[in-house]
Amino acid sequence: MDQSTFIVALLIFVGLPITAILYMARRFFTFRERKLEVEAAMAAEKAAQYASRTNELEQRVRILEQIVTDGGAQTAAQIEALREQSRLGPAKSRSRSGTAA
Repeated sequence: MDQSTFIVALLIFVGLPITAILYMARRFFTFRERKLEVEAAMAAEKAAQYASRTNELEQRVRILEQIVTDGGAQTAAQIEALREQSRLGPAKSRSRSGTAA
C-alpha cells in the first residue's frame, strides 16, 4: 500500500465521520440555542403578566385599606364606586367582584 492510498483511506475512514459528527454537533447546539431563546421569551412574557397582576392586586389592597380605615358614609360610597367600576370592567373583574360583594 503506497502512501497516497493510505492518506485517501485515512481521509475516508477518519475525516468523513469527524466531519459528520461536527456537522451534527453544530446543528444540535443551534437547536438548543433557539430553544433557550424561545423559553427566555416565554419567561419574560409570564413575568410581565405577573407584574401586571401584582400591580392590580396592590391597588385593590390599597382601596380595601382605605375602606377599613375610613368612616361609614365614605365606606358605602367607595363600595358603590367599586361595584360600578367592576360593572364597567372586563368579565373577569365582574365575576370576582360578584363573589366578593
